[in-house]
Amino acid sequence: MKRYPTVLTIAGSDSGGGAGIQADIKTISALGAYATTAVTAVTAQNTLGVTDIHVIPASVVEAQIRTIMDDMPPAAIKTGMIAGKGQVFAIATALLSYPATPLIVDPVMSSSRGQSLAEEGIHESLQQCLFPMATLVTPNLKEAALLTGIAVTDLPSMQQAASRILAMGARAVLVKGGHLKNTAELYDVYRDAAGDEQVYRAARIDSLNLHGTGCTLSSAIAALLARGMALKDAIAEAKNYMNQAIAAGKDVVSGEGPGPLNHFFRPLPLQVFN
Repeated sequence: MKRYPTVLTIAGSDSGGGAGIQADIKTISALGAYATTAVTAVTAQNTLGVTDIHVIPASVVEAQIRTIMDDMPPAAIKTGMIAGKGQVFAIATALLSYPATPLIVDPVMSSSRGQSLAEEGIHESLQQCLFPMATLVTPNLKEAALLTGIAVTDLPSMQQAASRILAMGARAVLVKGGHLKNTAELYDVYRDAAGDEQVYRAARIDSLNLHGTGCTLSSAIAALLARGMALKDAIAEAKNYMNQAIAAGKDVVSGEGPGPLNHFFRPLPLQVFN
């Protein structure tokens, strides 16, 4: 039986298309996988920021997940923006029925411009309900600091944060260093429950158009897992894809603020597996 490598993304909608579920769909599609969705919130936003948020009822989020999982079972799942604690519980409840599917948890709690996207204290619900189910948790520096209570500003503190988040129950964690200041080289720190550690390094790309990088990276990892890659290989390839997408879009003006990546700089055809 032929099938597509399917990914389910559970995230909020970005009307500007640069981040959120729109960036997820673009990334998954560009990497040759098939995207399905469960929308957690509808946001009104553009390159200048978020002006309004409509939160989808937790029961509707859960229904979206179950409807997809029962008929179009994905080979990988990722979560992005989750707006409320009730949604976290509903998502965890739905996914408990499918424990074998790899799960990437991107703990999105604010926009790239610092605007809150989630209920206060949601990080505790994520830790309790979703981290123990996660194949990989992918916090940025700000999210890692909120989760661990330490200042995460350099490579040693990223390593410390990775260890603390790993202790919260996830099988692996990738602390993303895209917001490191005053460094020519950027670092992402990987640690897993087996004791493996790896530092992924990349040259900083001078670009204003960095909106949606976190969504893009986590979605790329999920897409590559769905296509059969091992986790660390998927992380390395996803980072390579994201860096190329940043470079391809760095000189493009999409609005008055930070714009999107060029997700389709070299898209792959939709893969078909036997």
